[in-house]
Amino acid sequence: MRHFNRHSLLLLFVGSLFIVFSCSTETPLSTSETTPSQPNQKILQTSNGRCYEGELKTGALYKICVPEEWNGELVVFAHGYVDPTQPVAIPESQLTLSDGTYIPDMITDMGYAFATTSYRANGFVVQEGIIDLVELVFLFKKMFQEPEHTYLVGASEGGLITVKSLEMKKIYSGGLALCGPIGDFTRQVNYVGDFRVLFDYFFPGVLPGSPINIPEELIANWDEVYVPKILSAISTYPDRAEQLIRCAKAPVDPNDPSTIARTVLGVLWYNVFATNDLVARVGGNPFDNTDRRYRGSANDAYLNKNVKRYSADAQALDNVHRMFDTTGDLNVPVLTMHTVGDQIVPAWHERLYRQKVFPEHGRIYYDNIFVMRYGHCNFTKEELLDGFEKMVLKVKAFEMLKLPEPTLAAQ
Repeated sequence: MRHFNRHSLLLLFVGSLFIVFSCSTETPLSTSETTPSQPNQKILQTSNGRCYEGELKTGALYKICVPEEWNGELVVFAHGYVDPTQPVAIPESQLTLSDGTYIPDMITDMGYAFATTSYRANGFVVQEGIIDLVELVFLFKKMFQEPEHTYLVGASEGGLITVKSLEMKKIYSGGLALCGPIGDFTRQVNYVGDFRVLFDYFFPGVLPGSPINIPEELIANWDEVYVPKILSAISTYPDRAEQLIRCAKAPVDPNDPSTIARTVLGVLWYNVFATNDLVARVGGNPFDNTDRRYRGSANDAYLNKNVKRYSADAQALDNVHRMFDTTGDLNVPVLTMHTVGDQIVPAWHERLYRQKVFPEHGRIYYDNIFVMRYGHCNFTKEELLDGFEKMVLKVKAFEMLKLPEPTLAAQ
């Protein structure tokens, strides 16, 4: 088995950089390629090519955009979690950065084709999303041609879909996973559940239901009734809000007090709009705090004696592991990015995933970037482009190495 030191890897990355920028070619689209015949497909002219919209065989909607001068490579985007009460649609808000940059335009302006899908349903559709994205790639090949490289990029739940796809499927060249719950999904469930349990302890009576049973009334009146009630409670009792943040180990920006409210509302939103969906999908309650020792309140002994306790269903935990956990057994390179102050999907997922990655080739298959900022998936355009470029270079270097595939993940 071949081994490589840092100097040889540096030479490989320099070589791959030369390949990327000196050997890429542009592929103008022929007339037949720009007028594919797909059922009920809409073709939209853009400033840099065409976008095609339609429905996959799975029922998922799709959007494919191809520039006039295509470089022969494809970027597939896996979007994040969408509230199950909303109609199935491509979440356009997730395709727009905070500075107004529209991701499909950003990708096609670089010469890449872009493709995304709504998935066939909303909610925790990780397994379905993996299949829908594969179907999307097959459709692209049918409409145009086999891309020289196909890169998968995903954010939040889409970040988890990206990593699991690269562990399971060999149709992608590599991927960029942004702020995904890739380290331990059960621990992610417990993070959100703990936050709701602690909120109910510090602010009793504000929210109806429980951390594992969300009433429809709470979902239907979240914005109009319960967001104002939450904001009123934490502003009336700021000391309790600070204890909640400490006990839940939830990130805030110490230089921006307004992030306390953002964190509280953000984590509680996921408890309210994701819990019932998850419970239904895994066949029971996956949240467990029976043995949790909470710390950070004014009186931890009293807190731990009186906080509500919930016991997970064994079958639900097994299903969470089977459906949502990663293995670390990568088939192609992946680069992950995370803001250190991510209040929704904490950055400790990166450390946990690194521990899973096959140790023999870990540095070749996997790397990650931390961004020192508060917020969930709170990246700038420049940071995303830098991460994308690093991922592409990693793929090129990986192809030059031609390493044998890993056989077992570190468990």
